[in-house]
Parts: sequence; structure tokens; C-alpha cells
Amino acid sequence: MTYHKISTHAKSFADELQHFADELHLTFSDTQITQLLGYLDNLLLWTKAYNLTAITSPQEAFVKHILDCLAVVSKLPFFDKTDIKVLDIGTGAGLPAVVIAIMKPDWHITALDSNGKKVRFIRQMAGELSLPNITPVASRIQDFAGQFDVITSRAFASLDDFVNLATPYLNADGVLYAMKGKAPMSDDLTNLTNWDIRVEPICVPKLGDERCVVYLTK
Repeated sequence: MTYHKISTHAKSFADELQHFADELHLTFSDTQITQLLGYLDNLLLWTKAYNLTAITSPQEAFVKHILDCLAVVSKLPFFDKTDIKVLDIGTGAGLPAVVIAIMKPDWHITALDSNGKKVRFIRQMAGELSLPNITPVASRIQDFAGQFDVITSRAFASLDDFVNLATPYLNADGVLYAMKGKAPMSDDLTNLTNWDIRVEPICVPKLGDERCVVYLTK
């Protein structure tokens, strides 16, 4: 694959993915590394025209987008069944939807965002990176229909907002899965007494900022 924005960094990024595999509790095939780096390269290449990310530094984008999203993949809920369906609400340029699709090729990922340009970018990436398991959808969540085993979000500031919008689309045994910075305070959970809530810290290699995931089940 020819890289445009990360050409001088591609080898070191590939080496770092393998180096951090144990810390991330993941294994990477050569294909997955090529897909992750191809996605990162295109994210930076397209961002000027499509306003995909405010981060323009390859090194910073690698850590804050790729490693940050990879850190939650091993924490995704386990299901003793096949055909797992995931909805990523407010996916933007495909974070974490595209990363999950790359690392979970047996799962089906719906990447939902109201921004048509960003959804077109994801559609282009699905073709270029050979990701048949991701479906980009340009829509507001309120105008969408479907039922899912896992609903993810990396964008919502408020757990209340995420839960209220996502609940109608969650299967009875499904899990809401929110990627957050700092762990929620008790005040953040006041209106969620009907949910079982579990918070797990995550460690993002090369990133000093606090990160966690919040699991919510009915």
C-alpha cells in the first residue's frame, strides 16, 4: 500500500502495533496492520477537504485515534453467539467503528453519523480496505431503525443523552458501551438507577490521559 501522509512513519507505526499487542490484549495480522495504517493515512489525507479530524500530526493521530480505539477492542462485551451486531452512534470519521470492524471481522458494524461527508469517507474506506462487515449510514439516530447487541459511543459528553438515545435500539441482552475520559461521578449516574453499570479503566499506550469504558446493561 502506498501511504501519502504517514509514509515516513509507516514502518515505525507497524512495529509499535506489534510491540504494544500484549498491552492491548490483541493480536494483529499483517492484513489488519495494513488496514489500520491505510485508514490512518486516509484520515489525514482527506481531513482538509472533509474536516474529519482536528489532529494533523501523524504521530498524534496514531496515538489519539488508532491506539485509543484499539485499547477498547479487547474490552468489548463477550457474546456466546455469532453474528454480533454493533451500532456506533456519532461515529464521525469512523472512530471507533472502522477500528472495531478491522479487529472484529466476524462482527457486523453499523457506523452512524448525520454528517454526510464523514459517512462518504467511511464508505470509501470500506471499499479500499476490504471491510465488508461495516455499513456506513448517514442519519440522525432519531430517524434510524434497527436492533443491536452492542451500541458504542466515543462522542457523547453525557451518559444520560447516550442512554436515552441508544436504548430503543438495544437488544434485551445487549450492552451499551461508552468510551469516556475520566470515570463518571455519582452525579452522572443519578438518572440511570434502572441500569447495571460497570466502569473499567483502560490504558492507552503512549497516552498519559485517563481513559475508561462504561458498560450499561438493562
